[in-house]
Amino acid sequence: MADVNVFVETDRLVLRRFTGEDLELLVELDGDPEVKRYIDGGAAVDPQELAEMLAWWLGYYERYEGYGFWAAVEKRSGAFLGWFHLRPGEGAGPREPELGYRLRREAWGRGFATEGSRALVDKAFSELGAERVYASTMVVNIGSWRVMEKAGLRHVRTSYGEWPVKVPGDEQGDVEYSIDRAQWENNRSAT
Repeated sequence: MADVNVFVETDRLVLRRFTGEDLELLVELDGDPEVKRYIDGGAAVDPQELAEMLAWWLGYYERYEGYGFWAAVEKRSGAFLGWFHLRPGEGAGPREPELGYRLRREAWGRGFATEGSRALVDKAFSELGAERVYASTMVVNIGSWRVMEKAGLRHVRTSYGEWPVKVPGDEQGDVEYSIDRAQWENNRSAT
C-alpha cells in the first residue's frame, strides 16, 4: 500500500506532506541567512511566524487536492533537504500552478532542486490537469533560474516592482519562467 503522505518520489528524493512535527526543520532551514538571501536578505527567523506559516501549509492539502508544500527528504540518508511547492497560481488557479523551492545550503549544486522541480512539473501535467506551470525569482538569483531552465521552463518576462523588504539586487527585477502543456509534451517526445 502506498504511503499517502508521499506526494512524489524520484531516484534520490521523497517529497512528502509536512506535519506539525516539522517546525524545527523549517526553523533550521530559514535560520541560514544564505538560504533566505533572495527572500528577505537573510533576516532573523521568527519561530512563531514559521509556526503560523506551517499551519497554513498544512491546510493546503485539504483546500487544494494535489497541491501544496512538500518536505524534501533525501532517500539515501533520510535527511531533510528543504521544501518544494506546487500551488495554484495567483488568479490562475490549479490549471496554472506555481513551482517553488527552498533547499538547505548542503543540498545546493547537487541536482536536487532540478530533480524535484522536474518531478513536480511532470506530476502537474500528467496527473493534475495543469495547462501551464510557472516559477519566478530575482534576476540576480542565477542558481534558481538555472534550475528552472533545467526543469524545462523558459524565460517569459522580466518585471520590476517594489519588494516588501529591500534585498540587494532587487532593483534588477524578477524573472518569470514557465512551461505549457504543449512544450512539456514536446520535451517528453524528444527524450
